[in-house]
Amino acid sequence: MSPDSKRGPRSDAARNTTALLAAARELVEEAGSEITLDQVARRAGVGNATLYRHFPTREDLLAAVYADEVAELCRRGARLRDAPSPLDALFTWLDEFVVHVATKRPLALAATEGPGGRRGQRFEAWHASITATAADLVRRARPALRPDVTVTDVLTLASGAALAADTAQARRLVGFLRAGLAAPTTGTEDHERTG
Repeated sequence: MSPDSKRGPRSDAARNTTALLAAARELVEEAGSEITLDQVARRAGVGNATLYRHFPTREDLLAAVYADEVAELCRRGARLRDAPSPLDALFTWLDEFVVHVATKRPLALAATEGPGGRRGQRFEAWHASITATAADLVRRARPALRPDVTVTDVLTLASGAALAADTAQARRLVGFLRAGLAAPTTGTEDHERTG
């Protein structure tokens, strides 16, 4: 078998995977996570057998779509690492994080609803990626943050805002969060030391 003939099926498989994920993402945006595999195959222009070869279950397909969403959120955080203001970078990313939590949570839950403990494994991997991105941004912003603030504090507060309010309100709450997490001014520090 020639090298070219070996490349053909692999490139077809990659194209099919890309088409299936793009179709699933579009359908989720249009109709939510209650999409069917048949809808995805039709939108992608492939047969059901091709879809099942790549994604045996609806959960597998939705998990791949959500994994891409998490990866993109983390890539946005990585791009902010070199921003001139580390504090601005952190809160720009947190704004995107609350939008992600507020709008993608149903997809995350649908992607992990199967049996066998997969919810725990998948959530752990996604959570680890997001936490690592946040930790890097918090570390860079550390001089401008209260000294006792942890990455867990930051993500818990931002997640709480995203889960308790609509997207616009959650983004507004992140603005308030910035004031609460920022390091106090010198005058305030002196007052706290003497008070």
